Amino acid sequence: MADYKEDLDHDTVTLFLDNDEEVECDVIAIFPARDGEYIALAPQKEDEESQVYLYRFKENPDDETSPILENIEDDEEFDEVSEAFYEYMDENDYEDLDELGADEQ
Repeated sequence: MADYKEDLDHDTVTLFLDNDEEVECDVIAIFPARDGEYIALAPQKEDEESQVYLYRFKENPDDETSPILENIEDDEEFDEVSEAFYEYMDENDYEDLDELGADEQ
């Protein structure tokens, strides 16, 4: 499993939601949890209700500029990943998401 990635290859990611909406997000972190890597994203829209999106993260072997993001559908997995993300925040002395460019929910 990889360590926390401080030098991210991707500064932003565009999410394509089920309602055909596109949301441009800043990459907060790519971090290990469970048996893989996960990514935390914060929407760039100022009027967007502040939140963090968590996804399973995989490098795309066919396209280095487009990572593969998978939904976390299992509640237990989501809880573990959320805890790992908050540990990342604590280890890096972030008091809240304001320091990352987003407001804490």
